[in-house]
Amino acid sequence: MSPTTPQTSDDLKDDVQLASSPIVVAEGVDEDIVESNRRLFTGWQFFLFAGLAIAYSSFHLVSLNVYPMETWSFRIVHIAGALILGYGLFAGAQFAEDGQNASPAWLTWVGYVLLIPALYALAQVFLMQQTLSGGAMRIDPIVETWHYGYPLIATTVAAIVLSWFFRQARGSFNPADLVLMVCALASAGYLLIMYNTPLRASTGTSFAPIGISWAAIAGSLLILELTRRVAGLALVIISLIFLTYVFAGPYLPGFLGYPGLSMQRFFSQLYTDAGVLGPTIAVSSTYIILFIIFAAFLQASKVGDYFVNFAFAAAGRARGGPAKVSIFASGLMGMINGTSAGNVVSTGSLTIPLMKKVGYPARSAGAIEAAASTGGQIMPPIMGAGAFIMAEVTGIPYTDIAIAALIPAILYFASIYFMVDFEAARKGMRGMRKDEIPRFTKLAKQAYLFAPIIILIAALFMGYSVIRAGTLATASAAVVSWISPNKMGVTAILKALQLAGTMAIQIIAVCACAGLIVGVISLTGVGARFSSLLLGLAGVSQLLALIFAMLISILLGMGMPTTAAYAVAASVVAPGLINIGIEPLIAHFFVFYFAVVSAITPPVALASYAAAGISGDNPMGTSVASFKIGLAAFIVPFMFFYSPAMLMEGSAIQILRVGVTATLGIILLSGMVQAWFFGPVSVLKRVIMLVGAMCMIYGGIYTDIVGLAIGAGLVIIQRKQFGGGKSADNVQSPAS
Repeated sequence: MSPTTPQTSDDLKDDVQLASSPIVVAEGVDEDIVESNRRLFTGWQFFLFAGLAIAYSSFHLVSLNVYPMETWSFRIVHIAGALILGYGLFAGAQFAEDGQNASPAWLTWVGYVLLIPALYALAQVFLMQQTLSGGAMRIDPIVETWHYGYPLIATTVAAIVLSWFFRQARGSFNPADLVLMVCALASAGYLLIMYNTPLRASTGTSFAPIGISWAAIAGSLLILELTRRVAGLALVIISLIFLTYVFAGPYLPGFLGYPGLSMQRFFSQLYTDAGVLGPTIAVSSTYIILFIIFAAFLQASKVGDYFVNFAFAAAGRARGGPAKVSIFASGLMGMINGTSAGNVVSTGSLTIPLMKKVGYPARSAGAIEAAASTGGQIMPPIMGAGAFIMAEVTGIPYTDIAIAALIPAILYFASIYFMVDFEAARKGMRGMRKDEIPRFTKLAKQAYLFAPIIILIAALFMGYSVIRAGTLATASAAVVSWISPNKMGVTAILKALQLAGTMAIQIIAVCACAGLIVGVISLTGVGARFSSLLLGLAGVSQLLALIFAMLISILLGMGMPTTAAYAVAASVVAPGLINIGIEPLIAHFFVFYFAVVSAITPPVALASYAAAGISGDNPMGTSVASFKIGLAAFIVPFMFFYSPAMLMEGSAIQILRVGVTATLGIILLSGMVQAWFFGPVSVLKRVIMLVGAMCMIYGGIYTDIVGLAIGAGLVIIQRKQFGGGKSADNVQSPAS
């Protein structure tokens, strides 16, 4: 069942489709998800862009493992390659269906006219390189401005605007995007020249060549437009607000005011490691791109299909089976899929219709899939791209971060599991029949497909670098495929490299755009002023400061992919939390968790919206339901502060006690939300369950004892009253 064609039909249609195939077998989970604005080329154009994508992925593998480049140059090429590929593959406007409402021919001619100044600016880059090679100390500012800067900026702006009006067939290319590709080359080419001379040290001063500012402005515009195409407007709007603050800040009152920066000084430093080339691109150009290649190799060897089928075999027969399959499958897929919404589409196109078939309403089905897919971002060992940024920003080894994430991930998935289980019990839902799911014994014989992930984990804990471990895991994915039904030959390997190059575009654009925000924060000092605000709140109440930090993290993350959400929140919120005395690991995990769950937080919840598109339910209603199911994720981060043992900080006994009691507390919390615990639960009992749950989640010894006593009492009472839930199918909750 292909994830590119999500079902939004009614239950009758689902029954007809499922009846035609008695055994549910996942197929197509690993297929490339084609975005609505991505071009589908044929002929020489397909081979051209496929070749560019393969070359882009191969460049990173070679640079990271064989022939390393100078750091800034490597990052500039990393961004420029993504811009060129992105403008080639993603259109700036909707496609014209069947030739209807196609753009007029004169727009094409305007595009070709714009190509002239773009090529002129690119030619100036080569001329300036020759000038510097001839012994000149710097370039004439008049040449940089009139012959390079003005043509480049004017052409970039005009081509971006023009691209918004091009409506063509999906397999067509337009000259406006070709102009933008040339502008990306011209911007990156100038920066590569200047940053490999002593003039690099002048960035951020009045002595910096004016051309650096022009190249940075053009590069920033190109990044913003590509981000709009691949990730929507949310991150672009936030970036523009921050960029506006650079020049409006001196006129703002209170703690937002700052002395101000000139345009030249700001932009000459924006495209350095203080901004665009900083931590987010440092991670995307190394760890993230490498694990995208790893994920592409796993997809090419059909490991995703195996993961989902394995989940069906393991959990399909339990009550509410498809929902529990969704939890296991989304957790497994989360290790090879870096986005919550992408995870929803991959597994949800199969699990959501099945959930509806066994009795889940469309809203619940979509909400369960959204919450489970979001949890994939916090599932060790890979944890999505945000964990790599955390390691880069904090300096904490990635292995320590993966270990620290273990208990929170268990709590999150335990919460969703018991939410699902209690709802299934309350509504009397059945599991899937034995003849509806793949045979576990058959799938167990292919357990070697887990080998690449096991090798990755083993290599990391044996002390290998993340890059070396990721490379070994990628190679092992190809080797393991040779003993599986989906052998990877040369063609499949090239296809995996092409898929990786295409998949990388969105995450690189998002990281570069987040770099703009990080640059504004670091160069204007707004982060320090926000820290002082948190410090003032902490003087009143640390809990109040944490709540405020939570709200800001969620607000910054709404509508944004996990990576960008965490990168921005880590720059704004985490330093403030550290300044009020919170340990760096705890502060960053606090921010990371809320950046992740912003994908299921109303009113802008990307994962919930994707699930609603498949289930056919209202997006806002689905986001509210997924928020309820993922409720534990909004409570657990506060416990990092009150009980650091949840992040593996403390003795083994402390960690074990906190882990066990917090899990029991999560079970009570799930029962309270679903109004079911071995049977229906009255309002008074739900209040008592909430008290017991919070006592155990809190993590203190005395509160654990109180919580355990409450939990034990409720178990005895409920089992006496309802016989252990044996007749749950015939008992209705007062809330149902």
